[in-house]
Amino acid sequence: MANQKSNPRLISVKPSGKKEESLVGLVHDVVRQIPPGRVTTYGAIAAVLDLPNPRMVGRAMRTATNIELPAHRVINSTGHVTGEHPLQRLQLLKKEGVKVKGEKVVDFRDLFWDPAKEL
Repeated sequence: MANQKSNPRLISVKPSGKKEESLVGLVHDVVRQIPPGRVTTYGAIAAVLDLPNPRMVGRAMRTATNIELPAHRVINSTGHVTGEHPLQRLQLLKKEGVKVKGEKVVDFRDLFWDPAKEL
């Protein structure tokens, strides 16, 4: 039997304790753990879930119909708010105390929440 590579980070982000879950469910589990007033990137989520492309995270985020999912806390690697409904996302970030200038998060590096270190 082939030796399967395990990824302990992947297991730790699943609050349900289930061993198998959809990609969308895994992405949403990580996003739900981003603290208010902090941001992370599509790439950081892709890295912690061992996904080959951050765009996979973006696709999974598009399926979010749950208003409880803090999708506004996921931004691109340059600190810009992208994706659907950018004005609404900017307003939600501002309500959490995140300073923005145009469509960019001010002090992005200071506010960056790294799921690889935090989970």
